[in-house]
Amino acid sequence: MITVHHLNNSRSQRILWLLEELGVPYTVRRYERNPATMQAPQELKAIHPLGKSPVVTDNNRVIAETGAIVEYLLARFGNGRLIPPQGSDDRLRYLYWLHYAEGSAMPPLLMKLVFLRLPAGAPMPLRGIVARIAAMAQQRFTDPQIRAHMDYWDTELAKSEWFAGAEFTAADIMMSFPLEAAASRADARSRPMVKAFLDRIHARPAYQAALRTGGPYDFAS
Repeated sequence: MITVHHLNNSRSQRILWLLEELGVPYTVRRYERNPATMQAPQELKAIHPLGKSPVVTDNNRVIAETGAIVEYLLARFGNGRLIPPQGSDDRLRYLYWLHYAEGSAMPPLLMKLVFLRLPAGAPMPLRGIVARIAAMAQQRFTDPQIRAHMDYWDTELAKSEWFAGAEFTAADIMMSFPLEAAASRADARSRPMVKAFLDRIHARPAYQAALRTGGPYDFAS
């Protein structure tokens, strides 16, 4: 039995969604972020040394990293589902978006989150200075990168309904988190194709089932 070690408001929501799409039975062990630091609890380190989510356990196996988990679950349970045919152009697009999601899309979004939270953690006498530096870093560095990525998504989604082509694939599940994060931290929904994509995935029965299983997920709005 697959166990998903699920942290609220995290990448692990995608794993619940994938399992629902595949119709694979699983159990969930929930973990809650520290409300002050938003960090994962120490209990996760008992599952994996880095103490990050998602992590899944499958009997004696421990698999971490979202992309690795997705590939493992598809190889074990997919039977060819949610992956374009080998050798097709869509398969190349699928591989690209599967890895782009974390490799290229998430870093500027994570940096923006750090800059947004930085002033609150600074000593009170320095908070104003830190806030100005953080705002400048966003204006000059992270925000232009995020806008470029959002424009890129919108252009690519204008070519086909899903990221890897005409059919829904696991690449769309991987790409959901960057787009949801951008909708929360930037103005991603102002891009019409991005908005339509988010509306489509949020309406999927498996996505809704994963929300019911995983609990509150702020990015689903």
